[in-house]
Amino acid sequence: MKAVFVQDAYEVVVKEVDMPEPGNNEVLIKVKAAGICGSDIHTYKGLHPFRKPPVIIGHELSGEVVQVGSAVTKFQAGDRVTVEPQTGCGTCEYCLTGNVNYCENRGAPGIGAWYGAMAEYFAAPEQTVFKLPDGMDYEQGALVEPFAVGVHAVRKAGIGVGDKVAILGAGPIGLLAMAAAKAAGATTLLVTDVMDYALESAMNMGATHTLNIMNKKDWMQDAKAIVGGTFDKVLIAAGVPGIVDQSLALLRKGGRVVTIAMFHGDQTFNIHNLQNQEKEIVGCMTYTREDTITAIDMIAAGAVNLEAIVSHRLSPEQAAEGFRLVDKKEDQSLKVLVTFDN
Repeated sequence: MKAVFVQDAYEVVVKEVDMPEPGNNEVLIKVKAAGICGSDIHTYKGLHPFRKPPVIIGHELSGEVVQVGSAVTKFQAGDRVTVEPQTGCGTCEYCLTGNVNYCENRGAPGIGAWYGAMAEYFAAPEQTVFKLPDGMDYEQGALVEPFAVGVHAVRKAGIGVGDKVAILGAGPIGLLAMAAAKAAGATTLLVTDVMDYALESAMNMGATHTLNIMNKKDWMQDAKAIVGGTFDKVLIAAGVPGIVDQSLALLRKGGRVVTIAMFHGDQTFNIHNLQNQEKEIVGCMTYTREDTITAIDMIAAGAVNLEAIVSHRLSPEQAAEGFRLVDKKEDQSLKVLVTFDN
């Protein structure tokens, strides 16, 4: 089968590899669409903390079941599905309380023996697979995973009705987090970025305000002026230097910052601004099963405009171009999907 590899830093190739054999508790999926995620770009650059080249890349996918293991009971050939691409040990305190994302032995595609999802076929444990509702297409199915990231971030932030929320970064994750915040009841949604086309997509997805912060040192004051004060919650979806301290400057006393972005290097911030005003900084790691189910339900209900973030649909042979587009933010790229006509 064809598979897209990040062979080395900044090197993407298509190779022929053996089709995975599903285990007793696994489902074999004919992949229809796979997304290029921001964390995939970290692998592409050789910066990801645990997913290292050479590796079959990808973890956002949808497709059709073609084979099931002997112990699988919930799926059969022909089912249209997506995947929550993480596993836990199943026995630790975190797994037993529904927080597989905390498991010390958490597994994910592209780590160890688990192939990545940007291939013609992908095998996944039954407990990670979800049927697509009638009417949900494969492109929407491939976006369940990144939308679940946004849903989880909104839960961690505790966003509710009437909240003022700033979303820092208008890449796909930031935009999807903004959509989840809107669905949770936030009435003021300001999105920042350095690309006007990304901010236009934010407006198309329901933002109330946008701010291009290119070459603006004190943009936090501009942001607060736009909405008439500070923010209840801030979601960080861009891991750039100084952004944690900037987010605290946006926040009201007692407010909460949630970090979604993948960071490289240290972040510094004013501890007095944090402590004296009882502000909070909360980490955010992937999602839970509850978040995935919520993401599926919201997409099926038409609660999020996914068309506003899908910028390119490419073949596997064009995957290298797709990675370059996302990395360099060329050709107004946002979410790039690799589609398979198998």
